[in-house]
Amino acid sequence: MKRREFILLIGGGLVWPAIARAQGGAKLHRIFWVSTQSEPDPFLDGFREGMRALGYVEGRTVTLETHYAPENPQALRKIVSELPRGDVDLVVSSGPATRVMTAITDVPVLFALSGDPVALGVVKSLAHPGTNFTGSTFLSLELAGKRVELLKDLYPKLRKLAVLSNTDHPGEPLEWRATLESCRNLGIDAAYVPFCGAREIENGLMAAGKVNADALLVFPDAVTLVHRARIAELAIAHRLPSMFGWSEYCDAGGLLSYGANQRTTYFRLATYADRILRGEDPSDLPVMRPEKFELAVNLKTARLLGIDLDMSSILFRASKVIS
Repeated sequence: MKRREFILLIGGGLVWPAIARAQGGAKLHRIFWVSTQSEPDPFLDGFREGMRALGYVEGRTVTLETHYAPENPQALRKIVSELPRGDVDLVVSSGPATRVMTAITDVPVLFALSGDPVALGVVKSLAHPGTNFTGSTFLSLELAGKRVELLKDLYPKLRKLAVLSNTDHPGEPLEWRATLESCRNLGIDAAYVPFCGAREIENGLMAAGKVNADALLVFPDAVTLVHRARIAELAIAHRLPSMFGWSEYCDAGGLLSYGANQRTTYFRLATYADRILRGEDPSDLPVMRPEKFELAVNLKTARLLGIDLDMSSILFRASKVIS
């Protein structure tokens, strides 16, 4: 038996090389998964569920090689530079990992991005990507205004809102502009608290604590997601009702979140993986946007803040309640 015909041991799991053939002679598709998250990875779980729903069986019709560099997109550059061209059918990048995928031009790349892929430069437009990249974006300017409205509904006395924002996030200026417009329409003074990347997050948190605001709004992105528990603790310590973009923030102690379900988004991303593996060109596949949004509320945090939600419409409208 030749060396390349042996099973490869990668990341603790057994993975057949891409030249192998599945039962019946069908090709065993090889997918690289790259992420700056840590394991266990609920987003990978969602993608796997989506692939299984489409009939793919790991080890028989598809293999997933996972590469992780928690909070360190730069560490993925070496992996990308050594990507075995010709042996990989598809790369799936999660969150900030997409930044380091830009050097890849000869392999289809699927992304799930919280920011704007056009601003990042990986696609020419959402409707017509025109490159080897496509996928899904969580960015929705309509949601930015809706989050302000929900906070106002919860706390009608809201007059000053601290807005914590990572400026090193594609599409951030548009999200801030939409938030500012919504605040003005509702008679709210928006206090912009910017920081640039993971190295400045602590400075951003300290600044947010000094704003003397009535509530805190945090733009969703990979950096604030990683530090979600720390941000939630800050908001509680300063007795600030908090609003976030994804329910994972509420799981960590945030009061409210409104946005797409990330796991569902990765489940849907599998449909594009299937189409690309069947031969479709990613340049012709429009970037997807979430179709459904969920409102999450953390009752424990509400009690800590002295907020009575029994008569609030927020509680009745919530699709996820954390007690």
